[in-house]
Amino acid sequence: MLDRFNGLAPEAAEEALLACCASRGWAARVVARRPYQTPADLVVAGVTAFDELGWADLQRALAAHPRIGRRPSGDGTEAAWSRLEQSGVEGADDELAEVNEAYERRFGHLFLIFASGKSTDEVLAAARGRLRNDDDTERVVVRGELRKIVELRLERLAEEAEAA
Repeated sequence: MLDRFNGLAPEAAEEALLACCASRGWAARVVARRPYQTPADLVVAGVTAFDELGWADLQRALAAHPRIGRRPSGDGTEAAWSRLEQSGVEGADDELAEVNEAYERRFGHLFLIFASGKSTDEVLAAARGRLRNDDDTERVVVRGELRKIVELRLERLAEEAEAA
């Protein structure tokens, strides 16, 4: 089922996974658990490996994401997925820039949200609400949001690997 992915050299498989989560340690863990029989096996292994990440790895993964409202350029898989995930976030560029800046000043990293299916108003409301969080609470929220993104992207990667 996932013969193409399972057959990739470890370095190539890690590169493919980095579009899901930009932590090399995470990608190496997922590759080490091959072969995968089903797409669900890949997703479960990826989420399990994600749950093992410490905050430093999460910060590296966060740094690879574009700011909400700024669609990445480029033709890579991660950029394409980011554009798709942010497709409902349009307009309000000044407000998004303002809330991004306030969030970054407050927490020291970019604002991350699972934006798939969310409107600009929903994203702005979430960002403003999260600015009231303490650091520990926000780290839990960020981990949860990033986990949802990683899971969705693993599902996409597994679908693409199965279709190839």
